[in-house]
Amino acid sequence: MTKRSNPRAEQLRAALAQEAARIMSEQGIDDYGLAKRKAAERFGATDIAVLPKNTEIEAALAAHHRLFEAHTHSSTLSALRRTALQAMRLLQRFEPRLVGPVLSGTASAHSEVNLHLFAEGAEPVAIHLMEKGIPHRMGERRLRYEPNRLVAYPVVHFVAGDRSIDAVVFPIDGIRQSPASPVDGRPMKRADAEELEAMLEREPTAS
Repeated sequence: MTKRSNPRAEQLRAALAQEAARIMSEQGIDDYGLAKRKAAERFGATDIAVLPKNTEIEAALAAHHRLFEAHTHSSTLSALRRTALQAMRLLQRFEPRLVGPVLSGTASAHSEVNLHLFAEGAEPVAIHLMEKGIPHRMGERRLRYEPNRLVAYPVVHFVAGDRSIDAVVFPIDGIRQSPASPVDGRPMKRADAEELEAMLEREPTAS
């Protein structure tokens, strides 16, 4: 005997996904968990069973862009992708890959550009930026590969144009295995500069 769904719970779940999407778009939040918690707090939802999955929030985010930002989102996304390409050309020696919302198309005007770099540690990347006269700061990021395996990597933060660039530095052989996506848990999609150029050529705003 199949379990019947609760219509009110499903409605709340959809409303929470839409609210989390609105928060991500308007507040520039790329953290699904944080947006989900903010949405739940606003709705007074305390039952974790009604919280939407990240994939549901991503779908709601795409719908939000289509509904409320139809005339601006494509140009915003194109500008972000062009900035990403500029940064990837700057970091060409580290085989950069674009990841995250700018690649998937769910980025907002507040989103930063997420890159994966591959080098023998963060020092070569930092030296390269210093030689180019680009201010930067270092950090650390823990990324998931399996449910119980988190790996810490150095992160380099800098600005290209007027956009923040967040570049995680992997070992050279890290190019063979991508960490899990925070959206669906599958290996994170990556795009190199050639793939990004092809995407930009297909965009209506590319001329």
